[in-house]
Amino acid sequence: MTFGSLFAGIGGMDLGLERAGMECRWQVEIDPYCRRVLEKHWPNVRRWDDVRTFPPEPIEQWRVDCIAGGDPCQENSGARGYGVASQSSLGGEFLRIVDAIRPRLVVRENPSHIRRDAPWPWWRFRAGLESLGYAVLPFRLRACCFGADHERERVFLLAELADANGHGLEGRQIMQAQRRDTESPRLVQAADRAHLLASRGLRSRAGFPDYVERIRGIGNSVFPACAEWIGRRIMESV
Repeated sequence: MTFGSLFAGIGGMDLGLERAGMECRWQVEIDPYCRRVLEKHWPNVRRWDDVRTFPPEPIEQWRVDCIAGGDPCQENSGARGYGVASQSSLGGEFLRIVDAIRPRLVVRENPSHIRRDAPWPWWRFRAGLESLGYAVLPFRLRACCFGADHERERVFLLAELADANGHGLEGRQIMQAQRRDTESPRLVQAADRAHLLASRGLRSRAGFPDYVERIRGIGNSVFPACAEWIGRRIMESV
């Protein structure tokens, strides 16, 4: 199962999906610092620097089974401190790329608490996917349920082409798997918790190169264990 990563950031979504057994074929990220992080950890994966000019011709070279990403949430999020929302948000570019490549599956991540004037709330994005012929399942995941020290609740949309071959990613299957993992977690084993837990240290900026870029990259990243859980559900269903 191959996937391409939009708005890849420092690769939190990519890392989680790879842990589930999926293969990353390309990444799109505009931030230079984040691209350096991606180049370090995915040296053999193709990258593009701007979703607004992606995908270049020929389209066939960018075909993947799944497109995953979280378009910038600042204009959608209900968190305090963000600016005024506008229709210039990049959710439309996400849908344009999905329409151009036509993957079997799409995974979209965004905050669960949104503002009234959000340009791309989850239900509008779902309607966009449905207009392209996808069946869409929305659900929420919290990072704290996977061992993190922070809540970080997010709404995910898992979409499948209605005419795609396969068993189908039914909501019933996802919810049963979620209850199963809640009762007996398989992703967060004692031996693995060290790399899943968020850092508790409040260290000084002194001596940390690219401190602001690091904090921004981590703050915008998808928690890898959440992406891994989704990836495992996908791999169980294909």
